[in-house]
Amino acid sequence: MTQEEQKLKARAAGIVVPYEPPERPINLACTAGIFDPYVPPEGDARLSSLSKEGLRQRAEQLKQSAASQFAILKVKDYDPYFSTRTFPEKAQEIFIEAHNCLTNFNKQKLHSLVTERCYPEMVRGNRYKTIRWSFVESLEPPRVVQIRCPDMVNKGNLYGQVTVRMHTRQTLAIYDRFGRLMYGGEQVPKDVLEYVVFERHLVNPYGSWRLHGKIVPAWAPPKDPIIKTVMVPGPVLDPSQEFDEIQYEIPKPKQTQWYK
Repeated sequence: MTQEEQKLKARAAGIVVPYEPPERPINLACTAGIFDPYVPPEGDARLSSLSKEGLRQRAEQLKQSAASQFAILKVKDYDPYFSTRTFPEKAQEIFIEAHNCLTNFNKQKLHSLVTERCYPEMVRGNRYKTIRWSFVESLEPPRVVQIRCPDMVNKGNLYGQVTVRMHTRQTLAIYDRFGRLMYGGEQVPKDVLEYVVFERHLVNPYGSWRLHGKIVPAWAPPKDPIIKTVMVPGPVLDPSQEFDEIQYEIPKPKQTQWYK
């Protein structure tokens, strides 16, 4: 029975079905994306600042810093203790603590460290997996590369978005539900260059800086493929046969690359 047929049947019985307009819930604690995302220069962390290409990229960064300076003034109107010198260290602590909560399945603490937009992206697909992540060291001090102060719904509802560049060394290992390694390794640290975006609802006096998302450069190398495990079917036996009687060779699985 369709919804229209149910309404007609209810009207015939004298039941008035109240009108329920379709309403979409809106969350004002965070934005739905990254406004004016930072474009990382190609070859970052590999070019010397004294080379010709490095100097050209440095000049482009100085041109783009004008908008960031204007956004800093807006952020300081609501957060007078904000500073581009002390914020990167605080942002890195939030980043490390959020990933530790993800590996320990501490949902309550994770909600206070990441935004409502970032939370489903971090926990999606991890229900039947075991994640082992650890922070080894910082290869370069974290630094702020861009600050934006967008508004939503009206001009007075301001949000602060700060992009922090982090060049660190980390270890990551993902195991499936049977304890088999799917990705990475706990004993193999890797150098990771990330551009992490942190956001705060500025007009909320009880708001705090939280992890909002990451910016993946177009020139970033592809990730390693995830190792998928499959079941190899065995022979079909008759009720009167035993498995030892059949000279059956277990086929070797073909090497297939699976990408996440």
